[in-house]
Amino acid sequence: MSVKIRLAQRGKKKSRTYRVVISDSRSPRDGRIIEDIGYYDPHHEPSKVEINIDKAVHWLEVGAQPTERAKKLLEISGAWAKWRSEKGEVLSIPQAPQKKIKKRVQANGEEEE
Repeated sequence: MSVKIRLAQRGKKKSRTYRVVISDSRSPRDGRIIEDIGYYDPHHEPSKVEINIDKAVHWLEVGAQPTERAKKLLEISGAWAKWRSEKGEVLSIPQAPQKKIKKRVQANGEEEE
């Protein structure tokens, strides 16, 4: 059985909220679930994300594969980093991109920023 961590829709049209669930990959999006581990509400500013980190890490350890959106939510909640650190991987902190400075060369050979 292939297990996925994915989102299940809840709420009315144009005001959806989502549950972060563990389910069999063959079941429908809003169908049968194994476990409910959190929720996501994109309509608040900033968006609300609440995920039970211990349950998420447990399911990642046993081989559940997150969808792209679920993976982003796990990263936001901190569950992804906790799972990677427990796995023994070294986490690198992303650095801000360096601004490239174009230098103009004047006619007399001097550089100008």
